[in-house]
Amino acid sequence: MANIIFTHRARKDWDRLETSAKQRILSTFREMEGDPLAGARKLTDSKLGTYRMRAGDYRIVFDVEGEDVVILRIGHRSNIYQ
Repeated sequence: MANIIFTHRARKDWDRLETSAKQRILSTFREMEGDPLAGARKLTDSKLGTYRMRAGDYRIVFDVEGEDVVILRIGHRSNIYQ
Protein backbone atom coordinates (compact mmCIF):
# COMPACT_ATOMS: atom_id res chain seq x y z
CA MET A 1 0.00 0.00 0.00
CA ALA A 2 1.54 3.26 -1.15
CA ASN A 3 1.52 6.50 0.84
CA ILE A 4 0.32 9.55 -1.07
CA ILE A 5 2.25 12.74 -0.29
CA PHE A 6 1.39 16.20 -1.65
CA THR A 7 3.98 18.84 -2.41
CA HIS A 8 3.16 22.42 -1.47
CA ARG A 9 2.37 23.22 -5.11
CA ALA A 10 0.08 20.18 -5.45
CA ARG A 11 -1.79 21.26 -2.30
CA LYS A 12 -2.40 24.69 -3.85
CA ASP A 13 -3.62 23.01 -7.06
CA TRP A 14 -5.97 20.82 -5.01
CA ASP A 15 -7.44 23.78 -3.14
CA ARG A 16 -8.34 25.50 -6.43
CA LEU A 17 -10.28 22.55 -7.86
CA GLU A 18 -14.06 22.28 -8.03
CA THR A 19 -15.78 19.74 -5.78
CA SER A 20 -16.79 17.46 -8.67
CA ALA A 21 -13.19 17.32 -9.90
CA LYS A 22 -11.94 16.55 -6.39
CA GLN A 23 -14.29 13.57 -6.11
CA ARG A 24 -13.07 12.12 -9.40
CA ILE A 25 -9.44 12.65 -8.43
CA LEU A 26 -10.00 11.07 -5.00
CA SER A 27 -11.14 7.85 -6.65
CA THR A 28 -7.95 7.92 -8.73
CA PHE A 29 -5.90 8.34 -5.54
CA ARG A 30 -7.56 5.22 -4.10
CA GLU A 31 -6.48 3.29 -7.20
CA MET A 32 -2.96 4.67 -6.87
CA GLU A 33 -2.66 3.42 -3.29
CA GLY A 34 -2.92 -0.17 -4.49
CA ASP A 35 -0.62 0.04 -7.51
CA PRO A 36 0.62 3.54 -8.37
CA LEU A 37 1.86 2.63 -11.84
CA ALA A 38 -1.24 0.77 -13.02
CA GLY A 39 -2.81 3.09 -15.58
CA ALA A 40 0.02 5.62 -15.32
CA ARG A 41 1.95 6.91 -18.31
CA LYS A 42 5.59 7.94 -18.27
CA LEU A 43 6.13 11.56 -19.27
CA THR A 44 8.52 12.22 -22.15
CA ASP A 45 9.74 15.51 -20.65
CA SER A 46 10.72 14.74 -17.07
CA LYS A 47 11.20 18.34 -15.89
CA LEU A 48 7.60 18.39 -14.62
CA GLY A 49 7.60 14.88 -13.18
CA THR A 50 8.08 11.23 -14.07
CA TYR A 51 4.52 9.91 -14.44
CA ARG A 52 1.00 11.15 -15.10
CA MET A 53 -2.36 9.65 -14.26
CA ARG A 54 -5.59 10.58 -15.97
CA ALA A 55 -8.71 11.48 -13.95
CA GLY A 56 -11.29 12.57 -16.51
CA ASP A 57 -10.19 15.92 -17.92
CA TYR A 58 -7.64 16.33 -15.13
CA ARG A 59 -4.09 15.07 -14.89
CA ILE A 60 -2.09 14.10 -11.82
CA VAL A 61 1.68 14.43 -12.25
CA PHE A 62 3.66 12.38 -9.76
CA ASP A 63 6.88 10.57 -8.88
CA VAL A 64 7.29 7.25 -7.08
CA GLU A 65 9.88 7.18 -4.31
CA GLY A 66 10.01 3.74 -2.71
CA GLU A 67 6.64 3.18 -1.05
CA ASP A 68 5.63 6.84 -1.45
CA VAL A 69 3.72 8.46 -4.30
CA VAL A 70 4.67 12.14 -4.39
CA ILE A 71 1.98 14.24 -6.08
CA LEU A 72 3.71 17.13 -7.84
CA ARG A 73 0.89 18.85 -9.78
CA ILE A 74 -2.85 18.48 -10.36
CA GLY A 75 -4.57 20.36 -13.13
CA HIS A 76 -6.79 20.44 -16.18
CA ARG A 77 -5.36 18.71 -19.22
CA SER A 78 -5.40 21.92 -21.25
CA ASN A 79 -2.84 23.70 -19.07
CA ILE A 80 -1.10 21.23 -16.75
CA TYR A 81 1.99 20.82 -18.96
CA GLN A 82 2.65 24.54 -19.49
